[in-house]
Amino acid sequence: MRCCKNVFYIVAICLPVFGCKANPADKALSPALKSSVPQSKNIAYTNQSCKVIHVFVALCDNKYQGIVPVPPKIGNGQDPETNLYWGCDNGVRTYFKRSKDWRLVKKQKGKKMIMERLIFKHRTQNVFLVADAWDGQAIEKTTEDFLFSCAGQLKDTIHYKKQVIGIDGNAQLLAYIGHDGLMDFGLPNKFKNADGKTRDCIILACISKKYFSGFITQAKANPLVWTTGLMCPEAYTLHDAIAGYIKNEPNEAIRTRAVSAYVKYQKCSVNAATNLLVSGW
Repeated sequence: MRCCKNVFYIVAICLPVFGCKANPADKALSPALKSSVPQSKNIAYTNQSCKVIHVFVALCDNKYQGIVPVPPKIGNGQDPETNLYWGCDNGVRTYFKRSKDWRLVKKQKGKKMIMERLIFKHRTQNVFLVADAWDGQAIEKTTEDFLFSCAGQLKDTIHYKKQVIGIDGNAQLLAYIGHDGLMDFGLPNKFKNADGKTRDCIILACISKKYFSGFITQAKANPLVWTTGLMCPEAYTLHDAIAGYIKNEPNEAIRTRAVSAYVKYQKCSVNAATNLLVSGW
């Protein structure tokens, strides 16, 4: 189901300025996370013949996330159908389904905190993209699993027809889309790299370089694109950055693609987008 373009285009423009609220005083570790441990699931799998991109989408949630509220219809983190980051025109599901580069090959109803899982296959390259819509209330868990995957502590597999697809830490590229929950809650830095492998990552969330850098350093991941300021983490930036990644372009070229997409859809200056979307350290 698509969202009304006129109304939500205005919202999207406003989000880079008003979308996130940093609350340093609220960064005490929640009781639930004090006893949190890495996932026990660690099914290692390698397939050199294809690449896998695993995208973690924290659904926009007015109630459970520290954001300036958006219209209720697109800010319900328990309803992926109309959510800003999933079902809306520039949400991950809708945008990639419309893309001429990708074909949706499997759709699954999610379990527990993952509300929906989509598997896309690139039309010309042997690349799979697995996108998960996480319940907005579970943003802490979303962030944790993304970081455990970057560190190779969490690994799993799924199946499409007779093909095994490595996800989480088995994927070559991990991406996070959504609100930067680390602005609201703290996490212990338990994301030390477990297997000596360097995974690429993209983190499209407000001020993600500042808030994620310590964790990404421990995980020994390679940040292809992340941010220095407030931003609107819609799917076009991810889509175009991935296009460069699939072509094995260098980090700076991938970043340039992300910048161009952001300029096009957000109607901002190239200079502003270049300062916002950065690559590496």
